[in-house]
Amino acid sequence: MVRRALLFLLPALAASGCVAGPKGERGPQLTGTNWAFAEIDGAEPVSALAALRFENDRLGANVGCNGMGGPWHLDKGHLIAGPLISTQMWCEGKMEQERAVSALLSSAPEVSLKGNRLTLKTGGHSAQLVRK
Repeated sequence: MVRRALLFLLPALAASGCVAGPKGERGPQLTGTNWAFAEIDGAEPVSALAALRFENDRLGANVGCNGMGGPWHLDKGHLIAGPLISTQMWCEGKMEQERAVSALLSSAPEVSLKGNRLTLKTGGHSAQLVRK
């Protein structure tokens, strides 16, 4: 009897290592996490305040000037975000990275989570983040 119960429980336990995002898609557990940008397109962030946070069904990002955010979910290892909204201030020296992060988040980046390091990557942009 115990063996039969284990046969049914083992697949469920194995699947529990892949947790769901807000819409139920499998992938890394991001809900409720906060991240600091370590690299944006291979360069150090222009602001030490550059950050990304994931709430239940919304994400928020700031590269040091404008805030941006919108709905998100995971789909087969990709972050689906948007439509994103953003404030529209001009900040000298920060706009290039801000545009890169906006394009990255809007382009269904591949998501990789290893320990306290999150990587977002598309063909055109990438970001390395560390858990706060």
